[in-house]
Amino acid sequence: MAIEYREWREGDDLALLEIWGDPETVQAGQFRGTLAPSSNAPWRRCIVAEDVVDGVAIPVAAGVVHEAALHPERLWAYIEVARDHRRAGVGSTLLTMLRHEAEQSPSGVTRLRSKVEPGTSGAAFAEAAGLAPIQRSRLVEVEPATLKLPVFGDGSEAAASEQVEDLATGSVELSDVVGRYYTAVHGWDSPGELSIGTVQRLFLDDLSGAHGAIVLRAAKASAFGPGVPASRKGRLEAFAISYAQVSPGRENAGRENAGRENAGRENAPGDKAGQPSDVFLGHEPKLSADEARAAVRNLLALIAYQYPVLLEVDDSMAALRAVVEPLLESGKARVRGAETLVVSD
Repeated sequence: MAIEYREWREGDDLALLEIWGDPETVQAGQFRGTLAPSSNAPWRRCIVAEDVVDGVAIPVAAGVVHEAALHPERLWAYIEVARDHRRAGVGSTLLTMLRHEAEQSPSGVTRLRSKVEPGTSGAAFAEAAGLAPIQRSRLVEVEPATLKLPVFGDGSEAAASEQVEDLATGSVELSDVVGRYYTAVHGWDSPGELSIGTVQRLFLDDLSGAHGAIVLRAAKASAFGPGVPASRKGRLEAFAISYAQVSPGRENAGRENAGRENAGRENAPGDKAGQPSDVFLGHEPKLSADEARAAVRNLLALIAYQYPVLLEVDDSMAALRAVVEPLLESGKARVRGAETLVVSD
């Protein structure tokens, strides 16, 4: 076996797909889309390993490292080696070459991150390379009517309508809370402060697949203090954004790798065909732990009352985990597919 290394060229994708076959994991399928010619805008370096047999060079492996716009503190990296060329040092050599390329990144960022499934060859390679888990993510399907519906105010429809609202996905108020929540639960790999425009693009506009949004508000508040009739809407406490298609992983909302028409409540979370709706559920990050759990629980009870919903649950989403874990333990929710680990050096 004589291995040679070179930059990625057009046509390598087809040659490698013929050798590799179907992706072994969801993450592999996503990352394959990042294999492309090296560029400076955005910054990306991609290297191919060829096995030269009787003077014929056959691509057998590839690796890529690139900058991330949403989570700029680390570079994304991915390596895939044909099954019959593994455990021969090809992947390790590619990783060494990618680390060398990372030292030249315009941002000065050199730390790497990737995504793997536990128990796979990719996870074993990452561990051997010194990449350790920094976050776990699961897709959790919640069955209908698993939580008792909340009672708002005096229990009337008017009281409920004051606190539960269909909100346009173009709402600045919604964008603000979504952005701050995403930042708050990604302290382990900070996206920094997100602008309203960035939040709209990644989570809420048509291209993101956003299909509708429901929000839960606090009870109406008075602008003039106690004793004066309440006239303004209560603050937004929790949100649920539904998406037209189920995404296998977000950055996840990945938004790096995945990275969501206004609709009435009947068209928002919940699928009449019995398929779970893909929902991004979060809360106002300024809420206390107890308030956050209550808001998330109440909104989940509403959106999953008639139809199943699919939630991406990161371990860093404390309030959502506190609500979902008991449902998993009781069998009223289940994990769909394999867990995803974000690993980093």
